[in-house]
Amino acid sequence: MRTELKEYQAVEEAAKKFVRSVAEGNSKYARELFTDEAVLFGYLDGKLEHGSIEQFYRNVDTVGGGENFKARIDVIALEETLAVVRVLEEGWGNRIDFTDFLLLLKMNGEWKCVAKAYNQNSNTVQKQGV
Repeated sequence: MRTELKEYQAVEEAAKKFVRSVAEGNSKYARELFTDEAVLFGYLDGKLEHGSIEQFYRNVDTVGGGENFKARIDVIALEETLAVVRVLEEGWGNRIDFTDFLLLLKMNGEWKCVAKAYNQNSNTVQKQGV
């Protein structure tokens, strides 16, 4: 049986907290979405970031989305208590494009993110020493 559309909308609303934080350069909204134990994996300008979601919060609080920042949210998969969301970002910090994958679990009736993995589009990687 397919999950009802209202559940897809609830997952999208949860992911909007992520996008709002990135756009505004304020981790406040993302902190409502991610669990304290959430993890982060990805490469930023060729350097591996991994571990606590706190690194993401520091990045967001340091660099705002920028005036040309755009994002799109796609709910890729949704089961009773599990969702996979893809967020496409363009122009973060007026420079970087990302594809993020968020893994969400429904905990106590609320969608919470437990992991974020991302790819920085190769044409936006700032080369070291250039």
